[in-house]
Amino acid sequence: MIEIWNFIQSQIFNILALFYDLLFQNLGLAIIALTLAIRTLLIPLTIPSLRSAKKMQELRPHLMELKRKHKGDQKKLREEQLKLYRERGVNPAAGCLPIIIQGIILVALYQVLISTFGRGVFNVDFLWLNLAKPDPFFILPLLAGLTQLLLSKMILPATEKHPEPTLEKEKDMEDMIYTMQSQMLYLWPLLIIIIGWQLPSGLILYWVVTNIFSLVQQYFVSGLGGLQEWLKLLKVQKA
Repeated sequence: MIEIWNFIQSQIFNILALFYDLLFQNLGLAIIALTLAIRTLLIPLTIPSLRSAKKMQELRPHLMELKRKHKGDQKKLREEQLKLYRERGVNPAAGCLPIIIQGIILVALYQVLISTFGRGVFNVDFLWLNLAKPDPFFILPLLAGLTQLLLSKMILPATEKHPEPTLEKEKDMEDMIYTMQSQMLYLWPLLIIIIGWQLPSGLILYWVVTNIFSLVQQYFVSGLGGLQEWLKLLKVQKA
């Protein structure tokens, strides 16, 4: 396991050093290029996971119907859910692998940057930043939080009003899920901002570019999603 981890770090360092040499020995541009290269290589994994997530959202009414139909029979409910997933070609676990890979790359990049900054391998000046230190003006952490907020909102489906009556317990469960989603929608970007104030700006630059890439990718796969609600509010306020 240690050998695999060392191999991952060494490959990230080699690719980063290659981009550094190609892009005028500019570490900021090298990190951006590395980010785009990684996300491009992950497209064969991320696109299916995004499509699967979209299908899961579309199946939500059917899943709710199965819960009503097989209430009290968990075994039958699971069987029918699996059957529905197979019929619609949905894999509920499809989104796990890209997230795990991105997490591994993020940690490996952090260790690569930390280990190389102290040795003076790279020129760490980029725009107003010293990429080895936190952003003194907090611009990158705020951008990381903002792009994460937009991405999280876009991933959520647009709210739809269902006129049909629902059972009181199901309504309470839906309200609880919606409340949790709403809290995480704002809590996670806030945590990113707080953490970003303390991390090297080179790592936060990777985070920002990753989020922007994800926003574009998410838009082409499933559209604006929950962002439609905010856009409608903006139009109403302008009117």
